[in-house]
Amino acid sequence: MSLISAKQILDDANKKGYAVGAFNVNNMEFLQAVFSAAESEKSPIIIAASEGAMKYAGPKMLYSMVKTLSDDYPQIPAALHLDHGSNLAAVMTAIKAGFTSVMIDASHFPYEENLKMTKQVVGICRPIGVSVEAELGRLQGVEDNVSVAERDAVLVRPDEARDFVSASGIDFLAPAIGTSHGAFKFKGEAKLDMGRLKKVKELTGIPLVLHGASSVPEPASKKFEEFGGNLKGAKGLPFDVLKEAIKNGINKVNTDTDLRISFLAKVRESMATDKSQIDPRKIFGPAKDYVIEVIRERMKVLGSSGRA
Repeated sequence: MSLISAKQILDDANKKGYAVGAFNVNNMEFLQAVFSAAESEKSPIIIAASEGAMKYAGPKMLYSMVKTLSDDYPQIPAALHLDHGSNLAAVMTAIKAGFTSVMIDASHFPYEENLKMTKQVVGICRPIGVSVEAELGRLQGVEDNVSVAERDAVLVRPDEARDFVSASGIDFLAPAIGTSHGAFKFKGEAKLDMGRLKKVKELTGIPLVLHGASSVPEPASKKFEEFGGNLKGAKGLPFDVLKEAIKNGINKVNTDTDLRISFLAKVRESMATDKSQIDPRKIFGPAKDYVIEVIRERMKVLGSSGRA
């Protein structure tokens, strides 16, 4: 199957009430792991690449690898998505390379500037069938003891989300509801504003995206630390909270940190248990296999298994 837009994938998820993983890739092994897991679970996938990933691997190289694997797994609906594009130049680089979906993240600007930039990107992408994601609010983990005023200052405003979606013409929206990026997103218990999420869904009706959704899997974290790593204080989003978010309207779940921790945990184990090993394939191979299992579990939680 040729690469398709993320909109085609997420429209089905939105209609049927499940979520699809957008898996950030950092190297060839991550990419192979995503497609292998998708084949096992019969799940659609969104391959996400940040500006950093494009700089590291090269946008054309990323596209070529994704396109090759997409051709090798024709039964798997797959999209290649620019994650957190910060400006028009990054968006154009991704489009020219062959990406089928982009995110323009102008959420750090005032509302009107965010809307202006987003409309410009939609105007470019709509005629060529590239889907567009945008974000409202700021990704800052919110704790139980944070005041209402503090929460309202950073979280999405439902009425504003409705107007933004209508005026911009975006295909899916990432509303800030209390998550943050990385492995150290919460000091206390995870607290997402489900009521706010549900209202945004009611008012917009489009697929919604959860950023900062890493769960920091305990087995991988323990392995990471057992073999010399330090993840003290790491705390992710529990699966039950993630499932509730999907129930309330989330259809795309960004996944990055969990893959990194799992991959490097296995790399650390391999290097520690066979210190004479000089073949990278003997180190990266087991790490890739470990990531496959983490992704498969994620797909089951998201409800995307069996949807391809």
